[in-house]
Amino acid sequence: MDCHVYYGLHRRCVLRKKTWILNFSVFFLHIFTSSKALDVTQYGAIGDGVTDDSQAFLKAWEVVCSGTGDGQLIVPAGMTFVLQPLKFQGSCKSTPIAVQILGNMVASSRGNWEGDKDQWILFSDIEGLVVEGNGEINGQGSSWWEHKGSSRPTALKFKSCNNLRLSGLTHVDSAKAHIHINNCNGVSISNLRINAPESSPNTDGIDVAASSNVIIQDCVIATGDDCIAINSGTSNIRVSGIDCGPGHGISIGSLGKDGETASVEDVCVQNCNFRGTTNGARIKTWPGGSGYARRITFNGITLDNVENPIIIDQHYNNGGSEKNTDDKSSAVEVSKVVYSNFVGTSKSEYGVDFRCSEAVPCTEIIMKDVRIETASSGSGQVAQGQCLNVRGVSTLAVPGLECLALSTDMLSLAELPEQTCMLPQPSVQPSTRPMQDPFWVYGSGGKRLRVFNVVLTSFIFLVL
Repeated sequence: MDCHVYYGLHRRCVLRKKTWILNFSVFFLHIFTSSKALDVTQYGAIGDGVTDDSQAFLKAWEVVCSGTGDGQLIVPAGMTFVLQPLKFQGSCKSTPIAVQILGNMVASSRGNWEGDKDQWILFSDIEGLVVEGNGEINGQGSSWWEHKGSSRPTALKFKSCNNLRLSGLTHVDSAKAHIHINNCNGVSISNLRINAPESSPNTDGIDVAASSNVIIQDCVIATGDDCIAINSGTSNIRVSGIDCGPGHGISIGSLGKDGETASVEDVCVQNCNFRGTTNGARIKTWPGGSGYARRITFNGITLDNVENPIIIDQHYNNGGSEKNTDDKSSAVEVSKVVYSNFVGTSKSEYGVDFRCSEAVPCTEIIMKDVRIETASSGSGQVAQGQCLNVRGVSTLAVPGLECLALSTDMLSLAELPEQTCMLPQPSVQPSTRPMQDPFWVYGSGGKRLRVFNVVLTSFIFLVL
């Protein structure tokens, strides 16, 4: 019988429909507010800032890597976990693996250190790894820095982790480099804060080696060494939106140490700020090496009191003697490098310094739309430039360099200054669900706080 024929039947039908909708809503909410995400406190982590929680983390990792917990591991907010060196190894049955760091992870001090001094936290051989959150990773580096000549651990290392995403965290006071990416393909790093004192030795922000298709963007980095270092074996690297300083700038290298055959190509560094750094855009290679660094672009760079704004140094010796080392018969070949749209101030009198090898000169070096003034003059005095064994083009560049004279065979390059930045952007975002479910938050004890009452009330109000 049609529900609209009689008033009583109509009311019953409407009630049945509302009941069905309400039951469906409860079922829907149950699905979206039920998660099997694992919490390190479930495996014995205390998080009191004193107790060693290393074993609890390893137990939790073993479970999540084995396929339990929807591939999600939580380091809860409001807690501080003291950790010895840890190795989170794959391969894992769960893909992707998502690690959400909301609390603080603190390394043991040098005096209490146990085990490997190569790195503190290692993720290796994991496909589709996501590490993100608003927590902090503290390397406790101050207890190591005075021992500069001894082995010191990198804080966070990723090895052979393809389709990796790292985002949102704060990294402080690593004993050595804060983050190291090695042998990874498809990497996205974004929205990090990295901090260490200007005087801390070798505390690079992000090091990339033997990796391809890497995007690093929108990070604030202040360290005692390179904000970002791009090392041998890398290709198709995109760096943008970096605020660097203090530190040693963004570097290609060093390359060619101990006769190494190096390779770096297709690098774009753009829309970055350097503030009070010792270098800005730097390429550094050791005498005696071989290989190449090519198709590299620095574009849209702002400089504020930078000691060496633009520098290529093929005589790099890491603080050794200043004697001429051009007696070496080989060098890493540096070519097809573009510097465009630079503006700002140099702390020294030299805004551009190209020191290349006599045996293997730097070639196809292009400068376009560059204006660098000295910071100390206060009157807009143009910085100077110097160059040795360089061939290339300079157009609308201050300081001008006589060694970069316009020649017929270089005209085509001068018309295409943003060569590398025009390459297609790599797709590196792993296919994974959002790390932070909108239906709950994690409290200081790591327990899920359901909001059934609030959401259900809203549904009931809409239905009835």
